Amino acid sequence: MSRSLAIVTDSTAYLPPSAVARHALTVVPLTVVLGGAAYEDGTEDAARRLEQALQQRRPVTTSRPAPEAFAAAYRAAANAGAAEVVSLHLSSEISGTYDAAVVAARRAPVPVSVVDSGMVAMALGFSVLAAAETAAAGGTTDDAVAAAVKRAEATRAYFYVDTLEHLRRGGRIGAAQALFGSALAVKPLLRLSEGRVEPLERVRTASRAIARLEELAVAHAGSGPVDVAVHHLAAGERAAQLAQRLRDRLPGLVDLHVSEVGAVLGAHTGPGLLGAVVAPH
Repeated sequence: MSRSLAIVTDSTAYLPPSAVARHALTVVPLTVVLGGAAYEDGTEDAARRLEQALQQRRPVTTSRPAPEAFAAAYRAAANAGAAEVVSLHLSSEISGTYDAAVVAARRAPVPVSVVDSGMVAMALGFSVLAAAETAAAGGTTDDAVAAAVKRAEATRAYFYVDTLEHLRRGGRIGAAQALFGSALAVKPLLRLSEGRVEPLERVRTASRAIARLEELAVAHAGSGPVDVAVHHLAAGERAAQLAQRLRDRLPGLVDLHVSEVGAVLGAHTGPGLLGAVVAPH
């Protein structure tokens, strides 16, 4: 990556550590609050404590980074020699993280371009990587922002959850929408649409829902070059099976990432989450 242009994102991108290191990315963590204590998203401690809290049905909340956390990241980038910063974040419809970054950017020592990706998880992560790769190739700030926005616009994110209750409790989906998944114990499929989590389809069983998730991913990927991420929470076997089927069915597959989501996203989806993020080149 160009040393004069730094890339900052947040922990909900769930980028592989190797990619963070390779592109010298700065990742500002969100937090999950359990029993009055705050834990950084993306850590094993947070994931373990979230699992315990969900099992025991204890209250879980999440929190955006404070503006000062972003201000510190921007100062550190400037001190390391960056002349400009591109700061890319999860959808402002889901979190106040983007707003916190905007506040910090106003007093940063170098110009900061803050981008609302409208995405989350590797749907955000692929957008971050597009910006980083553009910067590494010598692109300008405008070039990096344009590459990130273009990648986000082409990306689709589909999710299966066992229940919409966690999304309803966290305010990420309305009560009326939560009824979408309540009748007759149907299994809801969701998507990211215009930065929001929206119901997509109802399927009778978990196995049919996961098969439909696969079909949606294959249809959007097409036959051209594509990157894919499979996310899960406490559903590693399902995720591995879905990933293998996508490997077999996508002739243009370039990169495939399989990962468990962190505590912040997990707090709003609950265990059993299975997601497919499809990002055509």
